[in-house]
Amino acid sequence: MSTPFGLDLGNNNSVLAVARNRGIDVVVNEVSNRSTPSMVGFGQKNRFLGEAGKNKQTSNIKNTVDNLKRIVGLNYDDADFATEAKYFSSKLVKLDNGKIGAQVRFAGEQQTFSATQLAAMFIDKVKNTVISETKANITDVAIAVPAWYTEEQRYLIADAAKIAGLNPVRIVNDVTAAAVSYGVFKGDLPEGDQKPRIVAFVDIGHSTYTCSIGAFKKGELKVLGTAYDKHFGGRDFDRAITEHFADLFKTKYKIDIRENAKAYNRVITAAEKLKKVLSANTAAPFNVESVMNDVDVSSELSREDLEELVRPLLDRVTVPIEQALANAKLTVEDVDFVEIIGGTTRIPSLKDSISKAFGKPLSATLNQDEAIAKGAAFICAIHSPTMRVRPFKFEDVHPYSVSYFWDKQEEDEDHLEVFPAGSSFPSTKLITLHRTGDFSMEAKYTNAKELPAGTPVELAKWDITGVQLPKGQTSIPVKLKLRCDPSGLHTIESAYTVEDITVQEEIPKEADAPEDAEPEYREVTKTVKKDTLNIVAHTFALSEKKLNECIEKENELAAQDKLVAETEDRKNALEEYIYTLRGKLDEEYASFASDEEKSKLKDMLAKAEDWLYEDGFDSIKAKYIAKYEELASLGNIIRGRYLAKEEEKRQALRAKQEASQMAEMAEKLAAQRKAEAEKKEEKPDAEGDIDLD
Repeated sequence: MSTPFGLDLGNNNSVLAVARNRGIDVVVNEVSNRSTPSMVGFGQKNRFLGEAGKNKQTSNIKNTVDNLKRIVGLNYDDADFATEAKYFSSKLVKLDNGKIGAQVRFAGEQQTFSATQLAAMFIDKVKNTVISETKANITDVAIAVPAWYTEEQRYLIADAAKIAGLNPVRIVNDVTAAAVSYGVFKGDLPEGDQKPRIVAFVDIGHSTYTCSIGAFKKGELKVLGTAYDKHFGGRDFDRAITEHFADLFKTKYKIDIRENAKAYNRVITAAEKLKKVLSANTAAPFNVESVMNDVDVSSELSREDLEELVRPLLDRVTVPIEQALANAKLTVEDVDFVEIIGGTTRIPSLKDSISKAFGKPLSATLNQDEAIAKGAAFICAIHSPTMRVRPFKFEDVHPYSVSYFWDKQEEDEDHLEVFPAGSSFPSTKLITLHRTGDFSMEAKYTNAKELPAGTPVELAKWDITGVQLPKGQTSIPVKLKLRCDPSGLHTIESAYTVEDITVQEEIPKEADAPEDAEPEYREVTKTVKKDTLNIVAHTFALSEKKLNECIEKENELAAQDKLVAETEDRKNALEEYIYTLRGKLDEEYASFASDEEKSKLKDMLAKAEDWLYEDGFDSIKAKYIAKYEELASLGNIIRGRYLAKEEEKRQALRAKQEASQMAEMAEKLAAQRKAEAEKKEEKPDAEGDIDLD
């Protein structure tokens, strides 16, 4: 049975959660952190994923890729590319399909990986983290992504999960996942005919600002409106601080950190820490040792100075709130509570601006860092066929209108708006077309002018075949079940032709008709299913061939990472054995080895040490194992003698303790018997006890 897994795919850090033990647990990573850096690094032999990538980022800056979710599905020629590129230290290149890839030096040569592959590498890493920490079987995942993700990006994230060996049961908007977490665990929500509770969720993370308005009843959520600013987040604050100090250091220390990627990364890392300190303090020092050219830099920054640096950002705070309320057709007075999530909402000036925009105090009943992952885990549990969860129904909202287009025939219309903007999903619509033969359909956004720049207008295309026109008819009715699925993806679920047939239907008897009256029939025309049609979908998803190639590549890289890790473990085990055995040979093991054995073993240890730091410094796993076993062939004999003597001592001590306990117990029993005998002698004889009265 698969344990439901929820992944909050963050831009800076990701949070992992699982549904188990009648609750939702956040999974810690290999260093016991409750979040994992969302980055992938490349080295001479293997990859550095998550924490390992973060640890090596400064020294491996050109070959470390972060901001992964920002480039998934992004075209190299999009206007957003220039904005995103400035946050990357690795080289971004244009792929053959026009998308963005990262060019890195890996295993001694230049290699290029697509954004989908990079996301898959990270998802594979966190999947293994969950398996390692929970000892559970993990196959299903619900992934939380930004509300501004296009249909293409949702398909590609789903593909990334498949490359990582997971089944993406749902791609959910991140703030919707947080809202689900709120609705599931809140016990005081209205019921029945009571007025729904209106809650605004404001999520400001590392790179994105989203506001969603939800209506809650017990066991039920309906998202009413969502708006976002996709270029507003913690990284913009970090960059503003870094740019401020870059100018300052250029004047004060005559160094330009913009010319040195490692120096810039050191300063931006320090800027992130400074930003967090200023959330709780009015001023803080800023120091970075040996930032570049062996120069140590120092300065300070006040909270007021920071607010002035980010004034252009603060001026945009109210925009998503106003848009979300307009989409939901509500005013601030209609909102009952405002919940803040995301690490950047801890900045005091942002909290003040949000509170003023709604005209009410803010709530933080949800864990700001973990609410999204917990909601995603619950959503994954909903899809589990073997897990029982408390009933909870939720619907998201279409941000833009979607229409379906088809080949125009005769005087028919050639399109239909199926999912209007503001309508809820998942949802299904059944339409009927009159066709003369096989045809194609296409889903597109209805109003291209409303879309953000770079958003593909076309969503999917389907070829529908198998239409057989009956003789004597100019067309045949075709029923199509159009669906916007739980992940917000538009599909054609089924297609079939129908025909009208005439059947005999019994006429209901009148109330005063005699019981033995003969039944009467009438002819009725009914529409029934005739032929199921074939549907061939053309979506943004990777082709089966390309997907399999990516899966094979990821498996190959994962196997290489595992081999490198195991080789390093064997090398470390050999090194530890050499030093441990050498130290004990003159101490604990001294009386258990002959002079000849000691001399031979010391010579073997010295040769193994020389080999380890010279020819064997970069060897293979099998050679480390062979060297270890060569030393152990003699070392373990001596160690065995020592352990046998120690065991003999333990047994003797145990026997002595047991004998002492038995003697002590015998003494207690003897004393008890003596006390009972003395008590019996002191007791008067019953026959001599006479009443003289």
